[in-house]
Amino acid sequence: MGIDLSLIWAVIIIFGIMMYVIMDGFDLGIGILFPFIKGDRDRDVMMNTVAPVWDGNETWLVLGGAALFGAFPLAYAVVLSALYLPLIFMLIGLIFRGVAFEFRFKARDDKRHLWDKAFIGGSLVATFCQGVALGAFIDGIPVVNRSYAGGGLDWMTPFSLFCGLALIVAYALLGCTWLIMKTEGKLQVEMYNLARPLALVLLVVIGVVSIWTPLTHSEIAARWFSLPNLFWFMPVPILVLISLYGLLKAVVHRAHYTPFLLTLMLIFLGYSGLGISLWPNIVPPSISIWDAASPPQSQGFILVGTLFIIPLILGYTFWSYYVFRGKVTHDDGYH
Repeated sequence: MGIDLSLIWAVIIIFGIMMYVIMDGFDLGIGILFPFIKGDRDRDVMMNTVAPVWDGNETWLVLGGAALFGAFPLAYAVVLSALYLPLIFMLIGLIFRGVAFEFRFKARDDKRHLWDKAFIGGSLVATFCQGVALGAFIDGIPVVNRSYAGGGLDWMTPFSLFCGLALIVAYALLGCTWLIMKTEGKLQVEMYNLARPLALVLLVVIGVVSIWTPLTHSEIAARWFSLPNLFWFMPVPILVLISLYGLLKAVVHRAHYTPFLLTLMLIFLGYSGLGISLWPNIVPPSISIWDAASPPQSQGFILVGTLFIIPLILGYTFWSYYVFRGKVTHDDGYH
């Protein structure tokens, strides 16, 4: 029995996207939270918590896109054709965020508000478009003769738009708990005050998505609620409720690290639920990872380089977070 290269590549892409969601999620969340914090000094601290690492976080997005192109070219062509507009807007939002990071600290006091708005707007647009793309992906992409068969605006549905709003809430909570872990004093207290309502709103949107998805997709409903699958997958929603309860308790007890770790658990559980719903389709509802795979020779060739580069990415990611560990105060700066 030979090595299933398509399965290996699916695992690599799933891992890469998960790393991106976790790492870029909290710095996008910081931009989403900017309007709730008015003081320039506190906003400086918020940006300084991610300034040394934010650009490295987006490495995982590049890895995921490149891996999809090399290992599953059919999926790359179909998905990008279907989601061209939201992905373009997402990249524009990320560009505005990147420029705002560099220019905000160098701008004059009377111009800094412009870069604050660019940071807020870029974060909101990038997050919303990621959620819209996710919702459209779950809804399914029509394919005829291995080509996208839909229109340019098929991604714009009530479900996908709601997923965009849901992801804004999720990233806001992730950014909020990150700031609880990385800051102190008045800013940390404000994040504690925001964490509870954000967690409750996230519980509501998780519930809505969890009900909406199987109601509109019979194959997903069959995957979750048929026996014995129901017993195998029941731990996912149970763990979601346990994690949310633990998060609320941790906020009440003013824990520093636990809220962020439990939010990461919620993100992971949501990602797991998505995988359970769609596997093994890489283009829902009907194209599997094996249908979309490139030739084994191509997959094997690019796998060699990927297995070399992933440990390097993990190494410098760990080192950067280790070097910049600990609390960030008003005395810390970014130049």
